[in-house]
Amino acid sequence: MSVHAGSCLCGTVKFEIKGEFESFFLCHCKHCQKDTGSAHAANLFSTSAQLSWLAGEDFATAFNLPETRHKKSFCAKCGSAVPNLQMDGKLLVVPAGSLDTAPDLRPNGHIFTASRADWDNNLQDLPAFEKFPG
Repeated sequence: MSVHAGSCLCGTVKFEIKGEFESFFLCHCKHCQKDTGSAHAANLFSTSAQLSWLAGEDFATAFNLPETRHKKSFCAKCGSAVPNLQMDGKLLVVPAGSLDTAPDLRPNGHIFTASRADWDNNLQDLPAFEKFPG
């Protein structure tokens, strides 16, 4: 059984995931672009893994976008994305960047690409820097 540790940016919220992830998608929908401030969200999904809060559970808050199934959970102190349960607790959604341990699978693919940001194309052609250039 896999065990993954995770936390928010400020370290207030800490959690552990026991079990396997079934899928890993990069979502390009407009809702995910807005709530990440980026081109896509990177989320792991599981119907069997168990989420345990190790610290800061009271700081983990959620926003449900009215009239949609879109939900974002985040640390109330620093705003970092944290895991949440969806579909009446049947689906665990874990923001990949919130993990402190590497997930054991690569993304399955990109979803909702019809909403892809105009600037999110052919990015592999851009120069890469190991740290902030300057």
